[in-house]
Amino acid sequence: MLDHGAAPPTAEHSEAGPRAQAPGSQRLGPRGLSSRLLRRKPVELLVAEGGQGEGGNLRRSLGMWQLTMISIGATLGTGIFVVLGEAVPDAGPAVIVSFVIAGLTALFSALSYAELAGTIPVSGSSYSYAYATLGELVAWVCGWCLILEYGVSVAAVAVGWGQYLNELLDGTLGVTIPDALAAPPGDGGLFNLPALLVVLLAMAFLLGGAKESARANTIMVGVKIAALVLFCAVAFTGIRAGNYTPFMPLGMAGVSAAGATLFFSYIGFDAASTAGEEAKNPQRDLPRAIMLSLVIVTALYCLVAAVAVGALPWKRFAGSEAALAGIMKDVTGQSFWAVLLAAGAVVAIASVVLTVLYGQTRILFAMSRDGLVPKVFSRVHPGSGVPRANTVIVSLFCGVLAAAIPLGQLADATSIGTLFAFALVNIAVIVLRRTRPTMERTFRVPLAPLFPLVGLGLCLWMMGSLDRVTWMVFGVWMAVGLVLYFAYGMRRSRLATAEK
Repeated sequence: MLDHGAAPPTAEHSEAGPRAQAPGSQRLGPRGLSSRLLRRKPVELLVAEGGQGEGGNLRRSLGMWQLTMISIGATLGTGIFVVLGEAVPDAGPAVIVSFVIAGLTALFSALSYAELAGTIPVSGSSYSYAYATLGELVAWVCGWCLILEYGVSVAAVAVGWGQYLNELLDGTLGVTIPDALAAPPGDGGLFNLPALLVVLLAMAFLLGGAKESARANTIMVGVKIAALVLFCAVAFTGIRAGNYTPFMPLGMAGVSAAGATLFFSYIGFDAASTAGEEAKNPQRDLPRAIMLSLVIVTALYCLVAAVAVGALPWKRFAGSEAALAGIMKDVTGQSFWAVLLAAGAVVAIASVVLTVLYGQTRILFAMSRDGLVPKVFSRVHPGSGVPRANTVIVSLFCGVLAAAIPLGQLADATSIGTLFAFALVNIAVIVLRRTRPTMERTFRVPLAPLFPLVGLGLCLWMMGSLDRVTWMVFGVWMAVGLVLYFAYGMRRSRLATAEK
């Protein structure tokens, strides 16, 4: 389907060799440790297994418009509604430049994602791309990073949702959720109940099916775009030229640090690639949805950031996780506009939780089908076409995480996992171009390998901008992942069982 003119996969093309013919169809002899770690899964096999789960199959029901809305739903809102208050104190008014830097970094990686999503249209996203090009160990590391990226970002966004919910309740009913139940330990509370509730709400939508979830997400995306356009129109009247000076008070180091944090906001196009096995025409629609969503999101991010820092002195952003609602109230002197924006933000951030949680479940689905994580994650309900147990387990984990961990720590941990996975995708494009040059590609990265190398370099640069604590957390996460791989995944992977 993807490689009409290429020969069937051979040992030259894949470490899996003859196993590409069918899972378990041929037993291979013992192999050395390095060969086992570098075994690759043929592209043809990845595509042939698309949609297949334990006990049932995923359903192809998503068109290009729905895929684009999944991308925008997972992306638009996180950086503006939630993380802006964390990034502005680092960069000052130059947070606009930080958004541009993060957007350019995302763009180069998005080009690589678009090529691979059209060539290998499966649910595993960059995990599957790495499995086909860089080998099983690297694929596991990539998948482990994606678990960090998606699972933790769901929790991070859910934390911010609670802040806007309080703004909405205060403006409409005159009540707020007590701090003890609206903030995690370390932020003045005991348990973030709203964060848990929004994750459980997203879980309920996902259990209804991919098509139904996509329909709800499309409505929520429309609401969030309307809310941001309203903010720009109202806050524009409060812009003061003096708020833009000094433009870069903390220097380029502050701008790059803010950019690394804000990169957390650009994982939406990655979420679209996780829908490869539920898209009607993934080879055509995934590359288009990825690029279109990134352009729309970056333009809105930069516009809203420019208006926000012009309407509010940058030093007043510190500690605010509902900054836009506060700006609306300051500019107009009325609570009505802030309440209206808070209502839009509640809907907007809920759509981010919904779509990113969707992406997390589909990545674990792909890893489970390959045998690297337990089979429960690839078990599909035959009636609904939904991996129900997977969805419930992931939702409960993310909900508890959101209720217990402060936002800033979550956002930075997500950023480093995202950047690492994106770096591997840029490498995978170069490798697949060299090993399978004749493969049919519905989208090609221009100026390859230059653009993928630029994308790789930008990812590494932004990773270097993150603080030491984030790197320590990432190192511990990677160590735990490697222990799990050698103790479980390496011996139980489907490629391993085919070799015995």
